[in-house]
Amino acid sequence: MRRKRGDGKGCLLSVLGGQEGIDMENYQRTSREMLDFVEKSPTGFHVVKNLTEMLEKAGFQRFREEEDWRMGESDGFYVTRNDSSVIAIRLPARKDWKGFHIVASHSDSPAFKIKENPEMAVEKHYVKLNVEKYGGMILSTWLDRPLSVAGRLAVRDGQSVETRLVNVDEDLLVIPNVAVHLNREINKGMEYNPQVDMLPLFGDGVEETGTFLAKVAEAAGVNEEDILGHDLFLYVREKGKLLGANGPFVLSPRLDDQQCVFASMKAFLESVPQSYVNVCAVFDNEEVGSGSRQGADSDFLETTLRRLCEAQGLPAGEFHRLVAGGFLISADNAHAVHPNHPEISDPTNRPFLNGGLVIKYHGGQKYTTDALSAARMKSWCQRAEVPCQTYFNRSDIEGGSTLGHISTAHVSISSVDIGLPQLAMHSAVETAGIRDTEYAVGALCAFYKE
Repeated sequence: MRRKRGDGKGCLLSVLGGQEGIDMENYQRTSREMLDFVEKSPTGFHVVKNLTEMLEKAGFQRFREEEDWRMGESDGFYVTRNDSSVIAIRLPARKDWKGFHIVASHSDSPAFKIKENPEMAVEKHYVKLNVEKYGGMILSTWLDRPLSVAGRLAVRDGQSVETRLVNVDEDLLVIPNVAVHLNREINKGMEYNPQVDMLPLFGDGVEETGTFLAKVAEAAGVNEEDILGHDLFLYVREKGKLLGANGPFVLSPRLDDQQCVFASMKAFLESVPQSYVNVCAVFDNEEVGSGSRQGADSDFLETTLRRLCEAQGLPAGEFHRLVAGGFLISADNAHAVHPNHPEISDPTNRPFLNGGLVIKYHGGQKYTTDALSAARMKSWCQRAEVPCQTYFNRSDIEGGSTLGHISTAHVSISSVDIGLPQLAMHSAVETAGIRDTEYAVGALCAFYKE
């Protein structure tokens, strides 16, 4: 049985059995759907590919930035940028729109990026790959795991260049640790040098040198000599799973921020807008500051919304009215209280796994939440009958930031920052709660259906 979301309420009551059993089936189903999405999305490019396939299946029309936008019979459309960011829009049937309802998340996760000319021979016996950090990862968590490579290729096509996504779907690489016998101090703390300690092992002889791109070309179904450029990343091969006594937890790579991406798109597709223009925006490069043409610090969101107004033939000034009447939910995962280190969390704002989505606050405005935007977010949670929690950093810990305050600097719209509680953020494999993805879908459905 699925949650009945048409009225913005929570789980449908049953006359056939215990509510908790039905809820758990629903939580498990949604979590497995999310884990399947993550498995098929080893990079931000694949995230956007999978999202656009979902949109196409739902009948959304594709617009391209370099073309004129002519509205067809569909009430929904989407546009991509750089193959790694996407904005989807669905229009209500009524024409007197009250504003934009936007949920924003990000497609990228911390990883290692493959450099050009990556093969490095070691004493005629090993071949390793030259990589660099992308984002603020926990380096040690990438050691001794099966890894592979995925991303985007720029491929010659006659006199032009086309892009091609690739995933080398095999256990291809490993970053080996140094044995404790050779570093007796390793358990007292280890500072990893990315250029020395974090290079993945690829082959076992110098004859393997020069074969990396051949391997990638084979997986992509192209000729090696036609590859003119690449954006390739390492990814963890471990599949996501449910675990813990009675299965309360989710363990998976890239939960930050694909858990929010999945929940927001699922809610977007399940919701028919009533009074607001629904927008689902997924940006790239949040993990490195959003300062790219496809990031939240670009003109992508503003330009897309302005072009929508133009394509609809709206009078001058309508864009500003719709922004003023609208709302943005910035959805990027949040830190749960750690079971081994509860002392590093704020004394009075303590989110836990399976406790519901988290409203995030920051006095320095790294999160955009204020009293009014928090109240509105709480009201949507109440309508959906799902719990919510609050998060502050400890006052003596700096903490991170996200894309909400960056987006609203370009589109000055009322906003709240939320996330789903997780442990080990930016680890190669992260832990979350089985209930929280479904809680987020319910709350975002209530938002999108207002």
